[in-house]
Amino acid sequence: MRWRYWRQWVLACLLSLSAALPADAARVTVYTNATVAPLVIDEKTGLYPELVAYLNQLKLDGLDFHLATMPRKRLQAELEKGTLDGIVIGMMPQWVGDGAQEKFLWTEPFAHDAFVLVSRDTNPFFFGQPSAPNARVGVTLGYVYPGVDDWIEQNRFVRDNAATEERNLDKLLLGRVDMVVVTDSVFRYYMRVHRVQGGVISEALPGKPSDRRFLVPKSMRGVYEQLAPAIRKLGEDPRWKVIQSRY
Repeated sequence: MRWRYWRQWVLACLLSLSAALPADAARVTVYTNATVAPLVIDEKTGLYPELVAYLNQLKLDGLDFHLATMPRKRLQAELEKGTLDGIVIGMMPQWVGDGAQEKFLWTEPFAHDAFVLVSRDTNPFFFGQPSAPNARVGVTLGYVYPGVDDWIEQNRFVRDNAATEERNLDKLLLGRVDMVVVTDSVFRYYMRVHRVQGGVISEALPGKPSDRRFLVPKSMRGVYEQLAPAIRKLGEDPRWKVIQSRY
């Protein structure tokens, strides 16, 4: 008899203790494949780390967000298989074949971006204009540039792949490529940090702006219902405006 009562008492204590502790389910992994400034500079600085820290300050129903890096190919594979155990920051529906926003849950955009063509002012290149073949254009390995890829092929330019957009800009300034295709945010941040005062020109490329959003698997609808309203109100918060102005 005593053993039965003692066992019940222990079980009750354990249940009470587990209720008082934060649940493991409250931890939310936020994946990104970005490794370049201004999106990710280090663990604490960059647009993405600071946005994740901002969300944690809001204390959204006890959710605890943690940023993690995953290579683009693996991230894409996990999304296609439906096995991703977290959400994704900085995505655009068209990048994952979800233009209709039916496969995944999507927040409102928290930032806007676009691709630009950058070349040296001593040897300028302009989109849509015929150019001499064999010019070298710096592109990022694995990236797709709708509309721009056809222009590169039609002009018989030589694609010069690099691991990052920053590396492409380095090569442009060193004269190793004739032009680069790069996101505008990376270009502007690079110019500011490296204090490049001139010598290059940029031109906006055609196509829809890149609206950076959060992608949430439908299996994590509870997280989405907490996250989506917070992202919708970002533009109204002076604290976020200060953070965003740094990038």
